[in-house]
Formats: sequence, C-alpha cells, structure tokens
Amino acid sequence: MKEETKAPITVIGAGSWGTALSIVLADNAYEVRLWSHNEDQVKEINELHTNKKYLPEIMLPELIVGFASLSDALMGVENIVLAVPTKAIREVLGKIRAVQKAPLIITHVSKGIEPNTLLRISEIIKQEMPKEMLKDIVVLSGPSHAEEVSLRHPTTVTVSSENMQTAEYVQDLFINQNFRVYTNSDIIGVEIGGALKNIIALAAGITDGLGYGDNAKAALMTRGLAEIARLGTKMGANPLTFSGLTGIGDLIVTCTSVHSRNWKAGNLLGKGKTLDEVLENMGMVVEGVRTTKAAFQLAQKYNVQMPITSALYNVLFNGKNAKDAVDVLMARGRTHEMEDLVNVLEEKSLED
Repeated sequence: MKEETKAPITVIGAGSWGTALSIVLADNAYEVRLWSHNEDQVKEINELHTNKKYLPEIMLPELIVGFASLSDALMGVENIVLAVPTKAIREVLGKIRAVQKAPLIITHVSKGIEPNTLLRISEIIKQEMPKEMLKDIVVLSGPSHAEEVSLRHPTTVTVSSENMQTAEYVQDLFINQNFRVYTNSDIIGVEIGGALKNIIALAAGITDGLGYGDNAKAALMTRGLAEIARLGTKMGANPLTFSGLTGIGDLIVTCTSVHSRNWKAGNLLGKGKTLDEVLENMGMVVEGVRTTKAAFQLAQKYNVQMPITSALYNVLFNGKNAKDAVDVLMARGRTHEMEDLVNVLEEKSLED
C-alpha cells in the first residue's frame, strides 16, 4: 500500500546538497518544494525529473516539485531547509522575510562563517529574521557528499539546535534506512566543525597537488582537527563534539574524497593554479575560501594559534607560494602535541 504524502517542506536552493536532501525527504513521503532562482532549472526538475548540472544521471522522485516563485514555494509551509552558499544567506533570508507570513522552523545545511562579522549561520538567521517569523533554528551537518546521498548510500549526519525538542523533530523528518540522523545539543561546535573542516580540506588538496603523500595528509588532518578544536572550544563549544561526525567525521570525508570541491580547489592550487583560475575552473562555490578569511580573523579575535589556517590565508590572499607555506609549517618551533588544547581547556575552566 502506497504511503500517504506528508505535509510540504520547502528546500531553498537547488544545488547538489539541496537536491540530495530533497530526495531524502521525498523518500520519507514528504511533498518537497524545491526552490531555485533559475527558471530553466525549475523547468528541468518538473518536466524531466533531473538536475543534471549538479547531480547528473540521478532521477528525482515525483514528490519533488520545482518552484521559481518563492511566495508559492513557501505558501502553507512550516519547515524550510536553507541550502544556499554562506555568501547568499542574507540575500535569500531577505527574500523570505518579504513574502513569508507564518513562523518557520529553518534547518540550515550550509557550512561556513561570515567574514568580518564572524557570525555563524544560525546567528545570521537570528539577525535577519524577526522573532515572530522564526519558530526555531536547526543545523544539519556531518560527513555527507551529495553525490552519495542521492544514490542512497549509507550516510550519517547530526542535527543540532538550542531547542532539543526541535532537533529531535527535524531528526524524525530526515531519518530513514539510508540516512541516519543523530542529535547534538552543541550548536556552536557543530557549526564550527562543519565550517572549518573546509579549510583543512583545501590544505589537504594542496599537499596532494604538490605530490606529497599520505604522511603529509595524515599530519595535516590531525593537526587541523587540533586547530578546529582549539578555536571552537575557546568560542564555547564542547571539545567532544570535534571527535564526532561534525568534527573528525566531516574532516575525513572532505579531505580524502574526489567529491570534495574544497579538496579539488586545493589540489589545483598545489599544481600551480591561481585562486582566480581555480574558482573559475570549479564553477561552484568553494566555501573554504571565505571561511579561511573568517577563521583567520577569529583566531586573532580569540588569540588562538592556528598555523595551518594562517598558512592557507597567506596562500589564498597574500600570494604566498604553496610549497613555501608548507615548508614554513614544517619549520615551526617544537611544541608538545596537546599543549595548546590543554591551555585552552584550562582557560575555559577558569572562565566557567
């Protein structure tokens, strides 16, 4: 017997990740309204049930309907999934604010930090959406390539919110036999881990592009995780979060997979391409570039040592040669492996 279609959910952003999550929701019998500003893309979704630019060869379930009109896509909807790049968050929220009347639960799935303001995405949403239009904010993050999710390969992610009842509610929306969803109350750690792993993935791509081997990548990932934990803990995150799916899990998948656009971008940089050439070649947003600038600024704000982030910042924005940057990292003065994290934890204990 066919399962009854459930209440509509609007997914804002028809890129690879928004489309893949639409497939998950449709598999769970939800009517999915997939919004895109590109009318040709909407026409393709509705007539051909494909989104070839982002997920070639994938047939979309019929429960996914494309919308070019944001007001139509949001009509009568309580839940939206915000799946646009970090740099577009404010603009899109402004459009939602202009047409939406009922309060929303917003689940954001982007992984970034806004440069200059240094705000996490949940903080941007709070800033942009009036209280009366916002029921709750949830973040969904973890080791999850859209290409594999769309093929229904086993995937695990985490949802987090300041309101754990809402996190559990969103957990139930997404969870199925292929897409396992955990909850975590540490929204700061979940957002920081998801955003900063893109920096380390860029750096991992650079080392691969330079022709270095597994030793270099293992060192980079391990010390990169230490950087993420140092900064995140100083910002109020639970250090244990970084040993979970949105920390080490996301770091592994993003630093080692051919699907990772941050790794691909870094790989091209390591092979001698300029940043402009890389971004033009990619054709999709590389979140790690903007996040590197934001993390560099956060490290200065919180007085946290982040040598890998600093080295990558100099490569991306100060024209430093990639090989020279790696050589500088290897020539740093000696230190104890756990020294910096222990110092951060001691400082946090004193603050508490």
